[in-house]
Amino acid sequence: MSPTIEIRPVRDRRDLRRFIRLPWSIYRGNDCWVPPLLSERHRFLDRSRNPFFRHSEAELFLAERDGEVVGRIAASVYRRHLETYHDATGFFGFFESIDDRAVATALLDAAAGWLRGRGLRRMRGPASFTINDECGLLLDAFDQPPIVLMAYNPPYYPALLEGWGLVKAQDLLAYRITVPTAVPERLKWAADTLERRTGIVLRRVDLGHFEEEVNRLHKVHSAAWADNWGAVPLTREEVGEIARDLRPVVDPDFVWFAEKGGEPIGVCVTIPDLNRALKPLNGRLFPFGALRFLWEKRRIRVVRVLIMGVLQPYRQQGVDAAMYAKTMETGIRKGYEWGEMSWILESNLPMRRVLERLGAAVYKTYRMYDRDL
Repeated sequence: MSPTIEIRPVRDRRDLRRFIRLPWSIYRGNDCWVPPLLSERHRFLDRSRNPFFRHSEAELFLAERDGEVVGRIAASVYRRHLETYHDATGFFGFFESIDDRAVATALLDAAAGWLRGRGLRRMRGPASFTINDECGLLLDAFDQPPIVLMAYNPPYYPALLEGWGLVKAQDLLAYRITVPTAVPERLKWAADTLERRTGIVLRRVDLGHFEEEVNRLHKVHSAAWADNWGAVPLTREEVGEIARDLRPVVDPDFVWFAEKGGEPIGVCVTIPDLNRALKPLNGRLFPFGALRFLWEKRRIRVVRVLIMGVLQPYRQQGVDAAMYAKTMETGIRKGYEWGEMSWILESNLPMRRVLERLGAAVYKTYRMYDRDL
């Protein structure tokens, strides 16, 4: 007789610590996994600190067998998604499990039951907690470490999810591009002539006016992605939280606004792959992790284009090409070797065509799943 699997909600600090620390067991011996900062994970899951909980709710579950934690999952009601789509869809995320179909099934059943009890009729994920957070299940390239803020999971996870009845909703693509020795002439021309042709001006972010710049970022972000599958605008508080987290490590030379008449109409945000500096810390900044992080950060030669968006009326005018030119110019000057553009919806054909014309190619695929409840 096999041992009983117990699924129970996280109810106290000890449970939360076990929930956060489980990946250290799941990924033991996996050289590609990058341990998250324990302090950041505690803050993210703190209902008094994460802006998500101002408008939405979630439940965290642990799977135990013989007193040992063997899996975890979260179920969330993302009310801003429901207000946008009215589709009775809830989310699951933070999924981790040993390679055991019974454990995965019990976890997914628990998440589905919690969502069903709140009147929802579909479960989507993984998203921890939303599509604007870490989301998607890695389907390939398991031998390559994740870029900062992107997901990673063992190769057996797709079979666990699909075995429970989850089916593809949308694939998310990560593109890779080698930093060239010189900015391609077509991009250089787009940047050099943009203002004369269109009246649109490019400028670097001004961190001396941080809150005003966050307001501009929020304005573009709220509108530029509105037509994409699953898109839900972030609140100003959520954008501010992300921006404050990134401020200590952002390079102003890698953040560009496009403006017309003083109003923001596009934005491109590129960040160093901080995972390269985080991995040696094993989740801890103290007592010596912060110094190690600063040392390792100097050696980073990979970047991620995190945000690239242009408002609808200003597309197909070369704004994106001009911002990519400025980004490439910075990457060349600072000695970066390659970059990831992620994630891109498989259905976003215009963006995919732009990236492929730049010479980028898909090298990782992530999947969002659905299942009717």
